[in-house]
Amino acid sequence: MEYFVGLTKQTLFLSLVLTGPPVLMAMLVGLVISIIQATTQIQEQTLTFVPKLIAVVMTLALAGPWMVTQLVTFTSSIFDSFAGYIH
Repeated sequence: MEYFVGLTKQTLFLSLVLTGPPVLMAMLVGLVISIIQATTQIQEQTLTFVPKLIAVVMTLALAGPWMVTQLVTFTSSIFDSFAGYIH
């Protein structure tokens, strides 16, 4: 039972780490666009979508190899320790 609790903790932490960069980038771009909209008094709601999309795609392109490496390492560690999970 403790194997599955540890595995669940590792899985949740990995998902948090892997989703962090795109979410933070979208949040930062949204904040910058919101500040620009507030100073120029342009209140177009769809204006933030395209810059956020471009920023997230660029973040995924740059951090993608690292993210895939983390996923492959985690998956291989699960497969390597699979015999310990079965009693």
